[in-house]
Amino acid sequence: MDSSHQSNYKLSKTEKKFLRKQIKARHTLLRHEGIETVSYATQSLVVANGGLGNGVSRNQLLPVLEKCGLVDALLMPPNKPYSFARYKTTEESKRAYVTLNGKEVVDDLGQKIILYLNFVEKAQWKKLRPQALPPGLMVVEEIISSEEEKMLLESVDWTEDTDNQNSQKSLKHRRVKHFGYEFHYENNNVDKDKPLPGGLPDICDSFLEKWLREGYIKHKPDQMTINQYEPGQGIPAHIDTHSAFEDEIVSLSLGSEIVMDFKHPDGTAVPVMLPRRSLLVMTGESRYLWTHGITCRKFDTVQASENHKSGIITSDVGDLTLSKRGLRTSFTFRKVRQTPCNCSYPLVCDSQRKETPPSFPESDKEASRLEQEYVHQVYEEIAGHFSSTRHTPWPHIVEFLKALPSGSIVADIGCGNGKYLGVNKELYMVGCDRSQNLVDICRERQFQAFVCDALAVPVRSGSCDACISIAVIHHFATAERRVAALQEIVRLLRPGGKALIYVWAMEQEYNKQKSKYLKGNRNSQGKKEEMNSDTSVQRSLVEQMPDMGSRDSASSVPRINDSQEGGCNSRHGSTTVLH
Repeated sequence: MDSSHQSNYKLSKTEKKFLRKQIKARHTLLRHEGIETVSYATQSLVVANGGLGNGVSRNQLLPVLEKCGLVDALLMPPNKPYSFARYKTTEESKRAYVTLNGKEVVDDLGQKIILYLNFVEKAQWKKLRPQALPPGLMVVEEIISSEEEKMLLESVDWTEDTDNQNSQKSLKHRRVKHFGYEFHYENNNVDKDKPLPGGLPDICDSFLEKWLREGYIKHKPDQMTINQYEPGQGIPAHIDTHSAFEDEIVSLSLGSEIVMDFKHPDGTAVPVMLPRRSLLVMTGESRYLWTHGITCRKFDTVQASENHKSGIITSDVGDLTLSKRGLRTSFTFRKVRQTPCNCSYPLVCDSQRKETPPSFPESDKEASRLEQEYVHQVYEEIAGHFSSTRHTPWPHIVEFLKALPSGSIVADIGCGNGKYLGVNKELYMVGCDRSQNLVDICRERQFQAFVCDALAVPVRSGSCDACISIAVIHHFATAERRVAALQEIVRLLRPGGKALIYVWAMEQEYNKQKSKYLKGNRNSQGKKEEMNSDTSVQRSLVEQMPDMGSRDSASSVPRINDSQEGGCNSRHGSTTVLH
């Protein structure tokens, strides 16, 4: 809305609401992104909510902006919920400011969003230095014809029995078939003593022979994994185990293009476009040192230029847009290694790296010091951001709390930002946490909370009808301190009281298999028995411990087989700081 119009008449309720939203967008851009808007008209505008990060593509936004004048440049930073538009003249940008502010558009997912525009002095974005492909990485476009692609896709029968010899599985984020040897995702390895019958399908022979002749591979593969990815599915970043396979690993992309993310140990990240019918070849450093993975999302940030098909997605914000993912099938070929790996990266090579036994604190004092440095201080520093990402209560905990009798006294040990303290208004709930900053957030939300250590809760013994402790106890540095934390929870409970305890456990097994990436079958009622890829719920030790010094107090802790909610959107690799 043009500010000159605001003084001429009284603003309506809708206009006032819009003005508040516009001001909020302005403050958010300044606080989080350092983008300073100006009150006078310029040629450049920042378009809040009109960015690649919230599902608005260049092809969608540009025509909307061009209705108000000639757009000289449209800069769309990757993963950001805003963009910059620069018009040829200030008059055109003023027209866009008046016309498009508060305009409702539909993003690429079909969701309605509202644009908020503000003037900026310059439409600019920090340019990053040009990136190069990881050494040893190559993408060969159109390695097969469309007819050959169709033939390969039709050769894959996903309707087969899951107990067939090719070891078909429905993983957490995709479907897979293994040939030659089964690929074990918990350790990115194979059992060399258990080859699958039948070897590789005959249909692959002619392609492999051709790739051998053309030098893309040095050894004829004897292991193949077929992955099928629906839009929104992906695979966590990983390195195929050095000792398991020979140098080159090649992957054929069928059905749809995809962006694969490569990351160096120093933090350098390189997104690489893999076009449909292309062959990805990883050798040397790209195979042994860089992780590769596919992020779970339905759209990829790609180059807008039609002549850009494969290779690095550059940081040119003037040439980025969104590409909707389709159903992609990959054929990944490997040669099983029969001798130890002697690559040039001994620090990350399982054949050359000397395993050192894990080191444990030698005293309670040392354990306390470790927790102070790596747990307490960390939470104090990240409390604000941590709280902003912890807002949705997990259904099982909500179910537990809502099943308690009205008037029950409940303690949340390690309450974090208090997201469970207000779940059931019929309970008297109090929370405690070691982080002063998190407790302050609880108090801002009008919850009862105080600072204390979970090993010494200043609450009278036997005074609680129930306790919850969600993703807390694994933070203690020794088994003895974890048991002591459980004893403290039991001390708080009245006879017959109940406790619900969640902890993270990467090493948990399910059906005698490592839980990583695997999920159980769904029955006809749709009951889910799913194991999280990196973190899962471990049965509390409270049920299994002998008398721990509490008179008749007993904690009834039901076993829970369901995983952390979140599926593909859950954050892997941060298990030590999750609440």
